[in-house]
Amino acid sequence: MTDRERIGTTTATTREWRDEEGWGVVDSPDTPGGCWVHFSHIDMPGYRALTPGQVVRLDWESPGQDGYDYRAVRVIP
Repeated sequence: MTDRERIGTTTATTREWRDEEGWGVVDSPDTPGGCWVHFSHIDMPGYRALTPGQVVRLDWESPGQDGYDYRAVRVIP
């Protein structure tokens, strides 16, 4: 891991979710500016999606993806 790479675990709130594209953004004090989430990182059975306002447990890493400084590695609704 380089000096710029970081990881962490926190509680986050879903800002937005794009069902048709399978990704969204969650917010937490530990991931300022938002954390990018792909449906494949949501830890739940069946159809994996989040709802705006939903609180989740978030394992994240930096650097991020698609313009976000952070990306999810595991999301537990």
